Parts: sequence; structure tokens; C-alpha cells
Amino acid sequence: MKLHKKHMLQSIVTIFIVTMLFSCQDNYSEIQKLSYNKRFPVGEAENMFLVYTDSGKVKSTLRSPFNRDFSNQKFPFMEFPKGIELEFFDENNNKSVVTSDYAILYTDTRLVDLQGNVVLKTHDGNVLEAPQLFWDQDREWIFTEGEFKMSSENGVFVQGTNGIDFSRDLSIIEAHEIYDSAIPIDESEK
Repeated sequence: MKLHKKHMLQSIVTIFIVTMLFSCQDNYSEIQKLSYNKRFPVGEAENMFLVYTDSGKVKSTLRSPFNRDFSNQKFPFMEFPKGIELEFFDENNNKSVVTSDYAILYTDTRLVDLQGNVVLKTHDGNVLEAPQLFWDQDREWIFTEGEFKMSSENGVFVQGTNGIDFSRDLSIIEAHEIYDSAIPIDESEK
């Protein structure tokens, strides 16, 4: 009987140790999975200033107080958690400016996601405001799927809820849904 109790005790201890080893293995693999999901930037920059040129001509500039470079990811991107200021120059060197509280530049697609108090001011006095705007650098196309307000120096005002698409120079504009607008009428033309 004593021998039987000894074997039983050894079996219980062995089962207990094996169970603990397997449970530790599971925890370790879970910790490994968590660390792989973390994104760590390959670099960070303060007071960043970039100049984009084409054939020696300045096309745009980018300023940001802080930047994180995630070019080490499967889908590389640059993050601007403290906002950005983008200046665009047309073929006549006219400057338009976009500011936002936060931005992400997706390197492979060259798409810029601007978020938080986004304001676009064109060289000719047009102003577009939205909580979020996207800028396709290759197509020179700007769009949003959300709310927007657009105004001009001559008093044109348009406000919508379901987005707007337009070319960089605002020569092509396509609003999806407008809920408020005002267009001034010249009294002398009546």
C-alpha cells in the first residue's frame, strides 16, 4: 500500500510539473506574439522640413514638429503625430497651404491621410476645412468622405456631409452631398 501511494504521489507531481511547463510555453508564445505586433519606428525626427522637387523645380514642402518613420513595416509609412504644414506650388509658382493636427504618409501608395482641423488655403483665396482629407500625390487629387466647408474670397460658400473630390488647383470639384450653400449675386447683373 505504501508503494502504491508513492507511485501515485510521483504521478501527481509529474502531471503537475508537465502541466506547469506547458502553461509556461503558452504564455511565452503569447508574449512573443504581442512583441511582434508592436510597431517600432526605424527613426524619429524633430522640426522636420522636407522639400519635394521635380526636374529641379520645387513642387511642395513639408514641415512638422515631430515625425516617426515606419519604413521597416510591411506597409511602410511616416507618421506626423503633432501635425504638418504642406505647401504646394503650381507651374506658375503659386503657393497653396494645407495644415492638420495629425498626418500619415503611406510610402508605397504615396497617399497622405490628414486628420484633425484640416485646412486647405489656395493661392487664390479658396479655403476648404474638414476633419479629414486625403491627398493622392501621384494623381494630384484631394478628397474626403466626410464633412467639409468650402469658401472663397468672392463669397461662395458650400457645406456638405458626404465628401468632396477635387484637383489640387480646385479646377475640378465634385461634391457628393451639399446641405448648405451661398453664392453671391451681383446686383448690377439683374
